Amino acid sequence: MKNKLKLSLTEQLLVVCIFILGIVVISLGIILPNDLIPIYETNVYNYLKQPLSFVQNEEDVTDIKKADIINTEIAYIYINDISGTSISISDNLSDIIDINDIDELLSNFDLSKSEGKFKYKTTTYYYVLSAQNNQIKIAMTDDVYINKMRKSILFTIFRVVGIALILITFFVIAWANNLVNRIKRIKDKIDNINNDKYNHKTDERYQDELYTLDKTVEDMRVYLKEQEEYKNQMYQNISHDFKTPITVMKSYIEAYEDGIETKKKTLQVVKEQLKKLEIKVHSLLYLNKLNYIQDRSDNLKVQYDISITIKAAVDKFKMSRPDVEFVLDIDKKNTIFRGSADMWEAIIDNILNNFMRYAKKKVKITVKNNKIILYNDGETIDEKVLNNIFTPYEKGVNGMFGLGLSIVKKTLHFLNYDITIENVKNGVNFTIY
Repeated sequence: MKNKLKLSLTEQLLVVCIFILGIVVISLGIILPNDLIPIYETNVYNYLKQPLSFVQNEEDVTDIKKADIINTEIAYIYINDISGTSISISDNLSDIIDINDIDELLSNFDLSKSEGKFKYKTTTYYYVLSAQNNQIKIAMTDDVYINKMRKSILFTIFRVVGIALILITFFVIAWANNLVNRIKRIKDKIDNINNDKYNHKTDERYQDELYTLDKTVEDMRVYLKEQEEYKNQMYQNISHDFKTPITVMKSYIEAYEDGIETKKKTLQVVKEQLKKLEIKVHSLLYLNKLNYIQDRSDNLKVQYDISITIKAAVDKFKMSRPDVEFVLDIDKKNTIFRGSADMWEAIIDNILNNFMRYAKKKVKITVKNNKIILYNDGETIDEKVLNNIFTPYEKGVNGMFGLGLSIVKKTLHFLNYDITIENVKNGVNFTIY
């Protein structure tokens, strides 16, 4: 089993900062100096050219002070004859390079170039030369000047970069520590998502991704709380809705056993209440089925003529409300909608079942322009009720509640349709589109 690194985010960031610091040190200490060598050498050659202009003859070479060339880090060689028969050297040549044979020294110079370098033993030497009228003037020095320049530049760079890195590291760690604390705060909020006593207030000082995450967690907490309250209320309503027919049946059976009610009346009431209970169970199972269906694609491909279901539903509900006039206005060219016969039966039946409770004298169903409009001339619906009318077991008109309109809404959503309810003059319109 692999070992797991148990480092906090702050510790991980500190490791990253140290790693970055190491890369910077290597870059400045090894890579940068090598890249700067051409610049150093250019400066050395310029450093050598300036005093060389003061050398006019061999006397200037043999007496450095006389020629006002006081930099003893530079040695001079003056060749009076191109053949090398007359050579003058400065007194400090032996201090610059440890070589006794002047001919061996001269063999290291490329007289065809105005500047150059050569390595002798372990030291690199730099030179510039000027050749005029069979006379050659040479100024040379070792790599001490370059080393001094390198140390000076590196010291300056390390000092500036070092201070900058320390400040950057300080601010990054401070920022990271704040970030970690905000993440811990979000974690605490998630751990206490069901704890109403916990302070769930969102920190709005920062408008960044963590703020968005924090806000999302808070929205999720509120949503879960609302869902929990909604479920508790729905369970209470379901219990009440199922308890009513059971209580009625129980009462009639007890009345029959006590000889108060006849057998015929008792059986009639029990059958009616069982039918109501069966409808409620069927509706609840259907709604639960809609909640868990994942793949809609097959249902969206099915095409169905909804005029068949509408006409069948009207014939059925006429029996329960013979006092209501049903008016159909169906465009025969506009009756094909997505979905199956079962789905549209659930939609139309639940809407008309709702209408049967509130309609006074008229129900009208219009199918045109890819819309289905169902109208009843019952009382208008209170705006407060309209806002939650599709919620399962939400109290509706006259305190009634159930699953019918929730089934309608979910089934239509499943088929990529929508429904609106609008109060109109002398009634209510349900529009499916």
